[in-house]
Amino acid sequence: MKIMKSIITHLKSIPQFKKINSSKNIDNIIKLLPMKLSKGIKFTYIKNQILFFALTHPVYRMEFEYNKENIKSILKKSNIANIQDVKFFVTNKNINNEKSIKKDIPKYQERSYAIFENSIKNEKLKLKFEEIRQIIKNQKPKL
Repeated sequence: MKIMKSIITHLKSIPQFKKINSSKNIDNIIKLLPMKLSKGIKFTYIKNQILFFALTHPVYRMEFEYNKENIKSILKKSNIANIQDVKFFVTNKNINNEKSIKKDIPKYQERSYAIFENSIKNEKLKLKFEEIRQIIKNQKPKL
């Protein structure tokens, strides 16, 4: 275990891997922020010596603008890779996360075997029931 720690500390000291340190420091700074601010952050990144905060709602943007000087002072104390300014923006794009992945997985196990009588006279409804039957048959694991 000591060998692994020494390898990691050596890699962190190499200039090519300075992003590892800065991203970890930014995560620590986010943890230092009050809960009302930190829960509004979707993600952060650094570009051209500017730290960008992607926020989830315009209200959070107003709060961050209000606390901008406090955030800058925290950044100066933490000595993170030459950050000159802090900017905030609101994004509405979904990031591939667990919620979007779980949409494809059924939330329950199908218990029906799609064995039912379709005695409906209306053709449109009859076709809908047959579509439902096919969906159930496709979801049911083969025995």
